[in-house]
Amino acid sequence: MKTLILIPSRLSATRLPGKPLLKINNVSIISHVFKKAKEANIGDVVVATEDQEILDDVEDNGGQAILTSKNHHTGTDRIYEAFKKLNKNDVDLIMNLQGDEPAINIEDIINLNKKMIDFKSEIGTLASKIEDQKIFENKNVVKVATKDFLDKNKFPEANSFFRTTNINVNIYQHIGIYCYSVQALEKFVKFKQTKNELQNKLEQLRALDNDIKINVALANSSSIGVDTKEDYLALKKIMEYKD
Repeated sequence: MKTLILIPSRLSATRLPGKPLLKINNVSIISHVFKKAKEANIGDVVVATEDQEILDDVEDNGGQAILTSKNHHTGTDRIYEAFKKLNKNDVDLIMNLQGDEPAINIEDIINLNKKMIDFKSEIGTLASKIEDQKIFENKNVVKVATKDFLDKNKFPEANSFFRTTNINVNIYQHIGIYCYSVQALEKFVKFKQTKNELQNKLEQLRALDNDIKINVALANSSSIGVDTKEDYLALKKIMEYKD
């Protein structure tokens, strides 16, 4: 099966405007994400963006990017437009890798792709074990409840996704990556945004609200997504120290 990785990215993020072009080790966050996706070596990688500055940055760093409309409500709607524009008819799976996860584990990307193929799932995503109890109260960290406990061999269905929750059974930290069968992605974008999705600002709820199953694989580690200036400074410190 053939996989295409698409990375949605835009400058006008509400909590941290301009974040894709913030630098870590003199390379933009979006170009770090592109590099990780390429290193996973599971298929072609393209950044889908509404901003010429992002496209230029990705291309200047040796990557591939495509311009999309400024009118998309979610990253998934953006990657669907990019997929149609790229006109790749031989693709079976489309991976949506968030543009603000520069520290995502390459093995986790590979594992999610493998699980999608082995289990023939409609949509798959990643989650990690919660080590810090403060995460349960942190609205910037999305949690997922699964129908069964996660281990490296399982790929259970998600019951729901939350920003805060009091539940503590089979609750994991969600990681910003999705893999869709082409058919599931086409179904997803035809549905209107649901009340649940809009209230929680979680687009994955649109799938669950319309009876599209999402399976969850266990990640090796919790990736630090960049949602706030504090996230950026913390991740910058970690990545620059490591290098």
